[in-house]
Order: sequence, then C-alpha cells, then structure tokens
Amino acid sequence: MTGLEGLTAGLVQHACTEDREANLAASIAGIREAAGRGARLVLLEELHTTRYFCQREDPVYFDRAEPIPGATTERLGRLAAELSVVIVASLFERRAAGLYHNTAVVLDRDGSLAGRYRKMHIPDDPGFHEKYYFTPGDLGFTPIDTAVGRLGVLVCWDQWYPEAARLMALAGAQVLLYPTAIGWDPRDEEAERRRQHDAWVTIQRAHAVANAVPVLACNRTGDEPDPGGSTLGIRFWGSSFAAGPQGEILAMAASDSAAVVTVELPLARSEELRRLWPYFRDRRIDAYQDLLRRYRD
Repeated sequence: MTGLEGLTAGLVQHACTEDREANLAASIAGIREAAGRGARLVLLEELHTTRYFCQREDPVYFDRAEPIPGATTERLGRLAAELSVVIVASLFERRAAGLYHNTAVVLDRDGSLAGRYRKMHIPDDPGFHEKYYFTPGDLGFTPIDTAVGRLGVLVCWDQWYPEAARLMALAGAQVLLYPTAIGWDPRDEEAERRRQHDAWVTIQRAHAVANAVPVLACNRTGDEPDPGGSTLGIRFWGSSFAAGPQGEILAMAASDSAAVVTVELPLARSEELRRLWPYFRDRRIDAYQDLLRRYRD
C-alpha cells in the first residue's frame, strides 16, 4: 500500500561475515521476502555487504570501498525494478583516491538511482573508528524523492542528533530511515546493555514524536570479532524497528537473530498530528541562534 493512506515497509536484519557475496545474498533474500509480503519500501542495515571493519584502523580495508553508481547499485537497481520496490542500501563509497564516504543509496522502483546520502556525523569511539575511514558527508540533510514518497535517509550515528531529524522533516521528509550498525561490548553488564538499548530506541522514537513522522531503524545482528584481536569484538543487538508518528512501536525484531520485518506506516496521521500538536508552527526560529555554537560557555 502506498500514498497518503499508508506505506508498507520492510526491514532486513542479518549477521555479516567476511564473505561479501554471502552478505549481499542475505540482503537480497530479505528484500525478496519483504516484497513478497507487500513491502514497497525496503531498508537494509548499515554497510550490509561487509563485516563492521571499523573496529580497527587498517588501510587494507579501503579496498572494500566501491564507486556509486557501481556493481552493487546496478545489481540492487535491477532487483528494485524486478520487484517494483524502493530499496535503501548502505555502502562504503569510493569517491576518489583517498576520499571515501559512508553512503546510503536509494534505488527507485524503476531501478534508477534516486539519490544518495553521505553520513554527516562520523564517530570515533572505542571499537568504532569511523573517522579514519569516512569523510563527513557534503550533501546536507536533503530528502530523496521516490515513487513511494519523500525519504529522509540518515545513517547510524546521525540517529542521536535531533538537528538532523528536524532538518529532514523541515525539508518535507515523510519517513525517517536509519541504516545502523550498533552493538554491545561483550564485557558490558546486563544492566548497562539495557540502558544502552533503551537509549537507542528512545532517541529515535523521540524523533518520530518531535516531527510527527514514522521512523525506520535497521540494525545488524550477530557477534563480530575485532580483526586485531585487541578487544572482544562487538555483539550487534539487532532489534530493527518501526515507530509511528507518535513514537509508538509498530514492530521490532529480535536482538539475536536474522529477521525480515514488514509493517504498514500510517503516513496520513502526520498531517492530523501536526494540526493537533503544531510543533512547526510554534518553533521560535528567532531565538535559536546559539544552536550554531559548539558550546555555550
């Protein structure tokens, strides 16, 4: 179902190995399953063709980057046209020698490349050394128009920033989408794991509430070792989910297994909610100048 009445979306969550072809095959199988259940929009997890190599800094991993357009976008474009679905995929983009991005691509249902989004917020934390690999995005927070609507595509670390979600919504995004790779340090205690997981879900539900739009978050699952062996690796917590425009959880996958989630997004409710709770009307744009400062001393 598409249009203002609703949109059936799919989330494809799976573990990744060192076998790129097997990873891509898992994504494609999930897309086919979601489309078979009626999905017209399918979101894949962050960097779904590879293990999360950012656990360490090693120049050899730049060899995993690929051009856009390229072989993967062509393959997914053919699949999008075959199934008449919009696919949002996440790739390691080689833009030029020494210039690489963490990039989400959108393949429209006719197979064309509708657009791309380059990850804007780049983390550099223990086990997540992304600043070594990825140049910050330079395309801004610009939604991508597709046959199923205007998509506000962001990537992983972007999901912690209300500014990014707001700017996408202000530009007309009807849905916010977050391909993600996030997990626990295996040494974390259970209570700490619950706090981290709850924070991750809560912040994205808040974006839905504050902007009155549905949110889709697709995360990988499985244990991935540290290639350098200096840590215990990352246990990715899955839990891919969809939230409605009041932050309500519409569907959520398990934390520890592959899953294909399909859900109908109530797009028409965004207009109704913005009339009842007019956040955009009451924004004090005359008083927000300090948001452009790093910190207010």
